[in-house]
Amino acid sequence: MDRLKGKVALISGGARGQGAAEGRLFAAEGAKVVLGDVLDAEAARTAEEINARTGARVALGVHLDVTRAADWRAAVESCTREFGGLDILVNNAGIADVRGVEETSEEQWDSVININQKGVWLGMKFAIPAMRKRGGGSIVNISSIYGIIGSPGSAAYHASKGAVRLLTKAAAAQYAADKIRVNSVHPGVILTPMTDTAPREQLQPVIDKAPMKRAAQPEEVGWCVVFLASDEASFVTGAELVVDGGYTAV
Repeated sequence: MDRLKGKVALISGGARGQGAAEGRLFAAEGAKVVLGDVLDAEAARTAEEINARTGARVALGVHLDVTRAADWRAAVESCTREFGGLDILVNNAGIADVRGVEETSEEQWDSVININQKGVWLGMKFAIPAMRKRGGGSIVNISSIYGIIGSPGSAAYHASKGAVRLLTKAAAAQYAADKIRVNSVHPGVILTPMTDTAPREQLQPVIDKAPMKRAAQPEEVGWCVVFLASDEASFVTGAELVVDGGYTAV
């Protein structure tokens, strides 16, 4: 119950789905949690739910548009002001798009890249100085199996998640001397509001191909994030943790 005791975490996209699941698990393991999202009311409700579960003020919802530097600066400042610092960043916010190369408009491309790729860079840019003040930290960037392998569609999504994979490795190499670990997680199909909007005819073949023949619950990814965020992963940096029911193994 104390794997993250004394640590402060900032989770983007923390209002619902996978980010909310991570927030609940982090708080249960002793962390203080700031949930950043553009869904202000939902982020506040999730934080209130976590506080009610723990019987203490351990969670806070803040407005965070991950494409805006000013929002990231304010979110990191909230971690310091409300809970004393920042030890963990989970770059969880993201959007999906199933269009191929020719079918994707410039506006759609920019939207996916700005949220999924630029948002991760901005998160690290503003979190790292705060972590350095604490003597180190852990960053977990949520990529995807589509950051490792290709498919006939989802061009912008592939491009953004592949970029997250290598940006993670570059940051891991750059900040190891500061005792800041940076790792990526690569989920397969996870049952969240994001996958709820995806066409079933595209999701089902992915589910069927995985040896485990099912999609995952958000907590099954969340526990992997807890591990990477914790001191149990003290010698793990620049790594890719694939959580896909064996999809990329076959």
